[in-house]
Amino acid sequence: MQKKIIILGGGESGVGAAILAKQQGYDVFLSDAGSLKDKYRNELQSMGIAFEEGSHSVERILAADEVMKSPGIPEKNEMVKAIRAKGIPVISEIELAYRHKGNSKIVAITGSNGKSTTTSLIYHICKTAGLDCALVGNIGYSFAKQVAEAPKAWYIAEISSFQLDDIQTFRPDVSVLLNITEDHLDRYEYKFENYINSKFKIIQNQTMNDYFIYNEDDEVIMKKLPLLTLHTNPLPFSMKQEVKKGGYIKGDQMMLRIQEERVSMSIYDFALKGKHNQSNTMAAGIAAATIGIRKEKIREAVKNFNSLEHRMEFVAMVRGVEFINDSKATNVNSTWYALESMNKPTILILGGTDKGNDYSLIEDLVKEKVKAIICMGVDNKKIIEAFKDIVPVIVETDSAKKAVNAAFRAAAKDDVVLLSPACASFDLFKNYEDRGTQFKEAVKEL
Repeated sequence: MQKKIIILGGGESGVGAAILAKQQGYDVFLSDAGSLKDKYRNELQSMGIAFEEGSHSVERILAADEVMKSPGIPEKNEMVKAIRAKGIPVISEIELAYRHKGNSKIVAITGSNGKSTTTSLIYHICKTAGLDCALVGNIGYSFAKQVAEAPKAWYIAEISSFQLDDIQTFRPDVSVLLNITEDHLDRYEYKFENYINSKFKIIQNQTMNDYFIYNEDDEVIMKKLPLLTLHTNPLPFSMKQEVKKGGYIKGDQMMLRIQEERVSMSIYDFALKGKHNQSNTMAAGIAAATIGIRKEKIREAVKNFNSLEHRMEFVAMVRGVEFINDSKATNVNSTWYALESMNKPTILILGGTDKGNDYSLIEDLVKEKVKAIICMGVDNKKIIEAFKDIVPVIVETDSAKKAVNAAFRAAAKDDVVLLSPACASFDLFKNYEDRGTQFKEAVKEL
């Protein structure tokens, strides 16, 4: 008898999981309550995978042996509640990919901020060193689909808390935990502890053959660690103090100590600028050294890495005003990091779908660096309330074009306009990429 697997959700991870499950001989059915993108519909049809969109066939779904739930679907979803009530095992896409990866190895990166940058940098170092590897996971490429269609020796995987929620046996050879700040609390019953536990699932199946790279400067991580029994090799990194094993920054030198390998490098040679990126670069360097990449290759790759689109991306200089696209900053902590690296008077574009934001976290930086705030959202009351006594100019807008024009009017020569919204984008845009792209287009029209 074929094992019946239901794939809930027809986005990147759902369709990827369906393709892998079909290849592995499962009886596959994909169900999405919304409508599928043409690209995904065509993929399913070409693979001969049964699917439905626009509604769920409850009886068919509840007859499954197992359900793969897409990370975007919350536990409070009625279909998910019915599946849980029936006692049907629920797994995530990364769990399915892990089962069928063969002898391949995994570097998995999680954290509230800096995941995409660090994952991309580790991948870049691995490619520079000639490793047979793929960049997968939350960064936009389905891990399961990669395993099905183009398996590699190494998978460099960005992993979100939502993907970790439904793992069973998933075990990365190297795990990286960058930081934990309050984010996505709407998905975790507004309990920070639930979110913390979710992040730490990345090490739950690790063994003494594996490595756990973590940020020793992060208070939340350091509070949680003593409560856990580690079955893995810890490699901390710190910007504040020396560590015996792992990485630290002393003066202007990054020092990595992993087994016999010793790497030192000037922080002025890093392609990525800003203190938070020194931390990300250290984590990436440790991961690379851990899997045996030579220090010459690590140095070379760290020097010539190009940063990501929508993450502190330089857009243009218009009449002496610099425009930076940090649309990927979907929480307050990300915006804190962006502001921390600003060294010019800043016009800050904020706003979108609020996820329970506490703007007091950026209050001091806003006082110090921001001369005007441009709100870009449907409901800007919370932002206005938070900053009305601090920032002399606050303007409300409801599109990227209007926000860019208002910011340009508020700016003088040698100022910077920073799009770092601290919010999700779904009120006015399809996603943060769409928001960033519209911002860049509006800048080019100035």
